[in-house]
Amino acid sequence: MEAKAQLTGTVVAVQANFYQVQLDGDRGELDTSTLLCTRRTRLKKIGLSVMVGDRVVVEEPDWTGNRGAIADVLPRSSQLDRPAIANVNQILLVFAAADPPLEPYQLSRFLVKAESTGLDVVLCLNKSDLVSHAEQEDIKERLSLWGYQPTFISVYNSLNTDILLNRLQNKTTVLAGASGVGKSSLINKLIPNINLRVGEVSGKLGKGRHTTRHVELFELPNGGLLADTPGFNQPDLNCSPSELAYYFPEARLKLATGNCRFGDCLHRDEPLCVVRGDWERYEHYLVFLEESVSRQAHLNSSTDPESTLKLKSKGKGESHYEPKLETKKYRQKSRRTQLQELQQFYQESEE
Repeated sequence: MEAKAQLTGTVVAVQANFYQVQLDGDRGELDTSTLLCTRRTRLKKIGLSVMVGDRVVVEEPDWTGNRGAIADVLPRSSQLDRPAIANVNQILLVFAAADPPLEPYQLSRFLVKAESTGLDVVLCLNKSDLVSHAEQEDIKERLSLWGYQPTFISVYNSLNTDILLNRLQNKTTVLAGASGVGKSSLINKLIPNINLRVGEVSGKLGKGRHTTRHVELFELPNGGLLADTPGFNQPDLNCSPSELAYYFPEARLKLATGNCRFGDCLHRDEPLCVVRGDWERYEHYLVFLEESVSRQAHLNSSTDPESTLKLKSKGKGESHYEPKLETKKYRQKSRRTQLQELQQFYQESEE
């Protein structure tokens, strides 16, 4: 039996049940760099999903129709769920120095989310041409106390974009950040002729409009891949209360140089705590901790069938628990159920 032709490559986009695969260098007789592929039924049966960033084996490439079938998924070095992407090396977090104005709380939330992935975090501040050099220095000093050394760029003026490109070389990077900070414009700058759609900042809200709708990997001119992700304003924090402090570099430093009195210290009001103290983002930590504690309580209660509480949002990141309503007692019966009961009533009456 003749062996099936096989190639390897990277999934750069997923849409419906089709996968766009960028092939590795040795493509044999195939006169294209990408194939539109389906997934073998066998992979679905064994529960093996295919996501953007996956290294895959493609069987029976079609040299005329640019089609193929994914036969296997190679082991992943890393995996993110939101966005769904595999084999990432680092996260490029992009914010704007102005327009929209830099919001410390929002930036802090994104940083904590990025830290929770366990990947390297590269912080980049776009639109730096809109702030003075003195303002840049103030921002730089402030963020250095947070544990970060931001790269100031301006896509509009092509300022330091070459320096940023060097930090992305030969790596798979996820681009993240709030809407309207210039992520799509940055990709257009780093990868010429890609022509991504660019949105504008809303004049009413001072926030950006979403332009990216799905995750997609783009090849960088100097090697490496860059993943654009849908913009969002408030990323979910799904870490446990005991893990949260380790996603703040300032708190990690304090924990590395000392120990709290209690092993299960949440660094809130416990005595002899080395984390609690006068550092700028400690207030952010307390807000995120409350959210994490509420989330953990909700998860615990959802696994308890006898739980009578449910989580209720109060807005502005606050939440509380309130009793569940016994809705089953007051739920209206469907017409189908009513007809079945009526038919049964007539049958019993005739008997």
